[in-house]
Amino acid sequence: MQTNLMAKGGLTVLVVGVIATTMGWLVAGRLLRPLNRITSTAERIAGRTLHQRIGLDEPPGEVKRLADSFDSMLDRLDQAFAGQDRFIANAAHELKTPLAVGRTLVEVAVARRNAPPEVRQLGENLLAVNERHERLIDALLTLARAESAPAESHPVDLAAVAESVLTHTAADAQRRRLQVQRILAPAPALGDPVLLEQLVRNLVDNAVKYNVPDGVLSVHTGTGPLGAYIAVGNTGAVIEAHEIPVLFEPFRRLTDRVGSARGSGLGLSIVRAVARAHQGDTTAEPRAGGGLTVTATLPLPKGAHHGPAAATGRHRR
Repeated sequence: MQTNLMAKGGLTVLVVGVIATTMGWLVAGRLLRPLNRITSTAERIAGRTLHQRIGLDEPPGEVKRLADSFDSMLDRLDQAFAGQDRFIANAAHELKTPLAVGRTLVEVAVARRNAPPEVRQLGENLLAVNERHERLIDALLTLARAESAPAESHPVDLAAVAESVLTHTAADAQRRRLQVQRILAPAPALGDPVLLEQLVRNLVDNAVKYNVPDGVLSVHTGTGPLGAYIAVGNTGAVIEAHEIPVLFEPFRRLTDRVGSARGSGLGLSIVRAVARAHQGDTTAEPRAGGGLTVTATLPLPKGAHHGPAAATGRHRR
């Protein structure tokens, strides 16, 4: 009889324990659901999507107040970034229009049949200066845009972007008699297509401008443990490891580049700003014998898997 009672008592305790655990799990799940919603929204916003809101439909309470405060903060941030975007667009118009007008006037003056040789020479010099100023303004605006919140993300394959950029820079590479080595494996990413195209273009332009005649330009894309990447290398002067950080600072160039008309000094600053705006980063390593390899890495889209870079490539001279 006593054994029977103990068995029934144990069974009762077990049933009560299971019921209590289940009820606790259900209650905890209900209580944590709003917090999980806040966490999920915060994670999406970390991906630079400021248009997301929590919109918590719960009775008034501490969690509801937290969610509403978070949404209000997002509204203010969204408005601030929208204002910055408008400023960049207006600045682009105000800065570039006078240069475009000045360029047209100089071109008309130089094109006149009766223009003296000294006027033509002066006009050519003014056009060269005007072109450098236009490139500088474009670079500054790109840098400002990269450091603000990017627009909605779209799928971008860095390999396809690199192929397009190499096609457009082929003439410059041929003039310098560069051997172009490309290994373009798929490198899927998510981001602003215009900014990512600027990232690749600045990498390739820098590698061409600061190369040596009969040098090598290498462009590799693929995926690895850190995400999708593009690595661009060139031959050139020997660069010490301690000089690398200077290359990423705006308007800071190594001694042999100072005073050069080839660039604005913003190329790698733009590359790093764009990469970091997409939760990525940029590294640079000196090449043996001279030159530099710069690698930009971006997170892979959800569902994408990293793999080795392509084993074969196309070589052009």
